Amino acid sequence: MKYTHLTVSGMIILALGLAGCSSPNPYGDAYGAADTRTIQEVYYGTVIKAEPVTIDANDSSNVIGTIAGAAIGGILGSKIGGGSGSDIAAIGGGLLGGYAGSEAAGELGKRNGVNLTIRLEDGRVISIVQEANPDMLFRVGERVQVNVDGNTARVVPA
Repeated sequence: MKYTHLTVSGMIILALGLAGCSSPNPYGDAYGAADTRTIQEVYYGTVIKAEPVTIDANDSSNVIGTIAGAAIGGILGSKIGGGSGSDIAAIGGGLLGGYAGSEAAGELGKRNGVNLTIRLEDGRVISIVQEANPDMLFRVGERVQVNVDGNTARVVPA
């Protein structure tokens, strides 16, 4: 019985870890399969402001954390007492575990980003937030290329 609970707990922890690794390269130079063979508008401009920001976790990782935490909390809570006391402890453990799992997933999913304000060649000023890449740091005055596809865009050095 103990091994079953350990196996379930291990699978939940593994699922949480895999959820955080959905993209091997999340920076402005990462392209998904849907990005290939699409036409993008290309603009050129100059960085006029570069501010560090924190990008919060997406909602799906919080949901996974909540479910995993609730499952683990419920399993651990069910080991307390017997009869109705065990049921109450399982419910309480599930609630506390769900909250803790959600908070942990939210913190683990945070990433460093950059908010780039760019003056385009036509004089328009735009702002784009993307994940920061330590190998691609933008500086004020740097010339950049902005690739726009619908409502999404990415900034790369020109």
